Amino acid sequence: MLPTPTSQDAALPRMGAMVLAAGAGRRMGHRPKCLLQLNGRSLIDRQLEAVFQAGLVSVLVVLGHHAERIQQEAALQHRGARWVVNPDPDAGHVSSLRAGLLALPPDLDAVMVLLADQPMIDVTAIQALMNAYATRPEGMQMVQPTVQNLPGNPVVFSSAVVSQILAGDVQMGARQWQQLHPEKTYRWKTPDARYRLDVDNEQDLQNLKTLTGHSLLWPSDLIR
Repeated sequence: MLPTPTSQDAALPRMGAMVLAAGAGRRMGHRPKCLLQLNGRSLIDRQLEAVFQAGLVSVLVVLGHHAERIQQEAALQHRGARWVVNPDPDAGHVSSLRAGLLALPPDLDAVMVLLADQPMIDVTAIQALMNAYATRPEGMQMVQPTVQNLPGNPVVFSSAVVSQILAGDVQMGARQWQQLHPEKTYRWKTPDARYRLDVDNEQDLQNLKTLTGHSLLWPSDLIR
Protein backbone atom coordinates (compact mmCIF):
# COMPACT_ATOMS: atom_id res chain seq x y z
CA MET A 1 0.00 0.00 0.00
CA LEU A 2 1.42 3.38 -1.00
CA PRO A 3 1.41 6.13 1.61
CA THR A 4 -0.69 9.25 1.49
CA PRO A 5 1.01 11.56 -1.03
CA THR A 6 2.77 14.71 0.06
CA SER A 7 1.24 18.16 -0.37
CA GLN A 8 2.95 18.55 -3.73
CA ASP A 9 0.93 15.62 -5.08
CA ALA A 10 -2.85 16.00 -5.39
CA ALA A 11 -3.09 12.28 -6.10
CA LEU A 12 -0.81 9.31 -6.42
CA PRO A 13 1.11 9.65 -9.68
CA ARG A 14 0.12 7.72 -12.77
CA MET A 15 3.43 5.95 -13.16
CA GLY A 16 4.56 4.05 -16.24
CA ALA A 17 7.36 1.50 -16.45
CA MET A 18 10.10 0.99 -18.98
CA VAL A 19 12.40 -2.05 -18.92
CA LEU A 20 15.67 -1.67 -20.82
CA ALA A 21 16.66 -4.96 -22.48
CA ALA A 22 18.46 -3.88 -25.66
CA GLY A 23 22.03 -4.88 -24.83
CA ALA A 24 24.17 -7.36 -26.75
CA GLY A 25 25.40 -9.20 -23.64
CA ARG A 26 28.95 -9.22 -24.99
CA ARG A 27 30.47 -10.08 -21.60
CA MET A 28 28.04 -12.98 -21.36
CA GLY A 29 29.05 -14.52 -24.68
CA HIS A 30 26.69 -12.34 -26.72
CA ARG A 31 23.64 -13.76 -24.99
CA PRO A 32 20.60 -11.81 -23.70
CA LYS A 33 21.09 -11.44 -19.95
CA CYS A 34 17.39 -10.88 -19.35
CA LEU A 35 16.74 -14.52 -20.33
CA LEU A 36 18.84 -15.88 -17.48
CA GLN A 37 16.53 -17.88 -15.24
CA LEU A 38 15.98 -17.68 -11.50
CA ASN A 39 14.01 -20.64 -10.17
CA GLY A 40 13.03 -21.57 -13.71
CA ARG A 41 11.75 -18.14 -14.80
CA SER A 42 13.55 -15.55 -16.88
CA LEU A 43 14.60 -12.28 -15.31
CA ILE A 44 12.45 -10.31 -17.71
CA ASP A 45 9.42 -12.44 -16.90
CA ARG A 46 9.97 -11.84 -13.19
CA GLN A 47 10.41 -8.10 -13.62
CA LEU A 48 7.32 -7.73 -15.75
CA GLU A 49 5.25 -9.65 -13.24
CA ALA A 50 6.59 -7.39 -10.49
CA VAL A 51 5.78 -4.11 -12.24
CA PHE A 52 2.24 -5.24 -13.00
CA GLN A 53 1.74 -6.43 -9.43
CA ALA A 54 2.94 -3.04 -8.20
CA GLY A 55 0.29 -1.27 -10.28
CA LEU A 56 2.52 0.40 -12.84
CA VAL A 57 0.84 1.20 -16.14
CA SER A 58 1.82 1.42 -19.82
CA VAL A 59 4.60 -1.13 -19.34
CA LEU A 60 7.13 -0.97 -22.16
CA VAL A 61 10.17 -3.12 -22.95
CA VAL A 62 12.96 -1.60 -25.05
CA LEU A 63 14.65 -4.24 -27.19
CA GLY A 64 17.60 -4.12 -29.56
CA HIS A 65 20.05 -7.00 -29.83
CA HIS A 66 18.34 -10.39 -29.48
CA ALA A 67 14.93 -8.75 -29.96
CA GLU A 68 13.39 -11.71 -31.76
CA ARG A 69 14.53 -14.23 -29.16
CA ILE A 70 13.36 -12.09 -26.23
CA GLN A 71 9.96 -11.54 -27.85
CA GLN A 72 9.41 -15.29 -27.67
CA GLU A 73 9.16 -15.05 -23.90
CA ALA A 74 5.69 -15.66 -22.50
CA ALA A 75 6.05 -12.50 -20.44
CA LEU A 76 5.93 -10.35 -23.56
CA GLN A 77 3.11 -12.35 -25.09
CA HIS A 78 0.70 -12.62 -22.19
CA ARG A 79 1.35 -9.97 -19.53
CA GLY A 80 0.17 -6.96 -21.51
CA ALA A 81 3.60 -5.40 -21.99
CA ARG A 82 4.40 -3.57 -25.20
CA TRP A 83 7.82 -3.35 -26.76
CA VAL A 84 9.77 -1.03 -28.99
CA VAL A 85 12.99 -1.89 -30.82
CA ASN A 86 15.92 0.51 -30.70
CA PRO A 87 17.14 0.55 -34.32
CA ASP A 88 20.70 1.33 -33.21
CA PRO A 89 21.33 -0.38 -29.85
CA ASP A 90 25.09 -0.08 -30.31
CA ALA A 91 24.64 3.67 -29.83
CA GLY A 92 24.38 2.90 -26.13
CA HIS A 93 22.11 3.04 -23.12
CA VAL A 94 20.96 6.61 -23.77
CA SER A 95 19.67 5.73 -27.22
CA SER A 96 17.55 2.92 -25.77
CA LEU A 97 16.20 5.18 -23.04
CA ARG A 98 15.21 7.84 -25.56
CA ALA A 99 13.59 5.27 -27.87
CA GLY A 100 11.48 4.09 -24.95
CA LEU A 101 10.52 7.57 -23.76
CA LEU A 102 9.33 8.46 -27.26
CA ALA A 103 7.06 5.40 -27.25
CA LEU A 104 5.40 6.07 -23.88
CA PRO A 105 1.95 7.70 -23.74
CA PRO A 106 1.92 11.43 -22.95
CA ASP A 107 -0.53 11.22 -20.03
CA LEU A 108 1.89 9.69 -17.50
CA ASP A 109 2.92 11.66 -14.41
CA ALA A 110 6.14 9.72 -13.93
CA VAL A 111 8.20 6.88 -15.37
CA MET A 112 10.16 4.13 -13.64
CA VAL A 113 13.12 2.91 -15.67
CA LEU A 114 14.30 -0.60 -14.86
CA LEU A 115 17.32 -2.60 -16.02
CA ALA A 116 16.46 -6.09 -17.23
CA ASP A 117 19.56 -7.66 -15.67
CA GLN A 118 18.72 -6.95 -12.02
CA PRO A 119 17.68 -10.36 -10.66
CA MET A 120 16.51 -9.36 -7.18
CA ILE A 121 14.20 -6.47 -8.07
CA ASP A 122 10.72 -7.68 -7.10
CA VAL A 123 7.37 -6.13 -6.27
CA THR A 124 8.46 -5.06 -2.78
CA ALA A 125 11.53 -3.26 -4.14
CA ILE A 126 9.41 -1.54 -6.78
CA GLN A 127 6.74 -0.50 -4.28
CA ALA A 128 9.38 0.90 -1.93
CA LEU A 129 10.73 3.04 -4.76
CA MET A 130 7.22 4.16 -5.65
CA ASN A 131 6.78 5.18 -2.01
CA ALA A 132 10.01 7.16 -2.14
CA TYR A 133 8.81 9.02 -5.22
CA ALA A 134 5.34 9.70 -3.78
CA THR A 135 6.87 11.15 -0.59
CA ARG A 136 9.91 12.83 -2.12
CA PRO A 137 10.89 16.30 -0.92
CA GLU A 138 9.17 19.18 -2.66
CA GLY A 139 10.75 20.20 -5.95
CA MET A 140 12.50 16.90 -6.59
CA GLN A 141 11.91 15.58 -10.11
CA MET A 142 14.00 12.40 -10.08
CA VAL A 143 14.46 9.70 -7.44
CA GLN A 144 17.44 7.35 -7.42
CA PRO A 145 18.06 4.75 -4.70
CA THR A 146 21.49 4.97 -3.08
CA VAL A 147 23.03 2.13 -1.10
CA GLN A 148 26.01 3.15 1.06
CA ASN A 149 26.16 6.35 -1.02
CA LEU A 150 26.44 4.38 -4.28
CA PRO A 151 23.79 4.88 -6.99
CA GLY A 152 21.34 2.10 -7.72
CA ASN A 153 18.49 1.23 -10.05
CA PRO A 154 15.62 1.46 -11.00
CA VAL A 155 15.11 5.23 -11.10
CA VAL A 156 11.90 7.25 -11.29
CA PHE A 157 11.44 10.65 -12.86
CA SER A 158 8.60 13.02 -13.65
CA SER A 159 6.97 13.76 -16.98
CA ALA A 160 8.73 17.13 -16.90
CA VAL A 161 12.08 15.31 -16.91
CA VAL A 162 10.88 13.16 -19.82
CA SER A 163 10.15 16.31 -21.81
CA GLN A 164 13.50 17.87 -20.93
CA ILE A 165 15.43 14.74 -21.88
CA LEU A 166 13.69 14.49 -25.23
CA ALA A 167 14.20 18.20 -25.88
CA GLY A 168 17.96 17.73 -25.46
CA ASP A 169 20.42 16.35 -27.96
CA VAL A 170 20.85 12.63 -28.63
CA GLN A 171 23.39 12.33 -25.80
CA MET A 172 20.90 13.52 -23.16
CA GLY A 173 19.74 10.73 -20.90
CA ALA A 174 18.76 10.34 -17.24
CA ARG A 175 22.34 10.44 -15.96
CA GLN A 176 23.13 13.55 -17.98
CA TRP A 177 19.96 15.20 -16.69
CA GLN A 178 21.03 14.43 -13.12
CA GLN A 179 24.41 16.04 -13.72
CA LEU A 180 22.69 19.19 -14.97
CA HIS A 181 20.08 19.25 -12.19
CA PRO A 182 21.58 17.82 -8.98
CA GLU A 183 19.33 20.07 -6.91
CA LYS A 184 16.26 18.33 -8.37
CA THR A 185 17.53 14.78 -7.86
CA TYR A 186 16.47 13.01 -4.67
CA ARG A 187 19.06 10.43 -3.71
CA TRP A 188 16.92 8.15 -1.62
CA LYS A 189 19.06 6.38 0.95
CA THR A 190 18.21 2.73 1.52
CA PRO A 191 20.07 -0.24 3.03
CA ASP A 192 18.49 -2.56 0.46
CA ALA A 193 21.37 -3.97 -1.61
CA ARG A 194 19.00 -5.32 -4.26
CA TYR A 195 19.09 -1.95 -5.99
CA ARG A 196 22.82 -2.40 -6.60
CA LEU A 197 22.79 -5.99 -7.84
CA ASP A 198 23.01 -6.64 -11.56
CA VAL A 199 24.72 -9.26 -13.73
CA ASP A 200 27.08 -8.03 -16.42
CA ASN A 201 29.50 -10.96 -16.57
CA GLU A 202 30.21 -14.46 -15.30
CA GLN A 203 31.88 -13.15 -12.15
CA ASP A 204 28.68 -11.30 -11.29
CA LEU A 205 26.81 -14.61 -11.43
CA GLN A 206 29.19 -16.09 -8.90
CA ASN A 207 28.99 -12.99 -6.71
CA LEU A 208 25.20 -13.18 -6.76
CA LYS A 209 25.29 -16.79 -5.60
CA THR A 210 27.72 -15.91 -2.81
CA LEU A 211 25.68 -12.92 -1.62
CA THR A 212 22.16 -14.31 -1.96
CA GLY A 213 22.42 -18.08 -2.40
CA HIS A 214 20.60 -17.80 -5.73
CA SER A 215 21.94 -19.27 -8.97
CA LEU A 216 21.03 -17.98 -12.42
CA LEU A 217 20.89 -20.49 -15.25
CA TRP A 218 20.63 -20.12 -19.01
CA PRO A 219 17.65 -21.62 -20.86
CA SER A 220 18.52 -24.77 -22.75
CA ASP A 221 18.87 -23.09 -26.14
CA LEU A 222 21.44 -20.62 -24.79
CA ILE A 223 23.68 -23.08 -22.95
CA ARG A 224 27.17 -23.31 -24.41
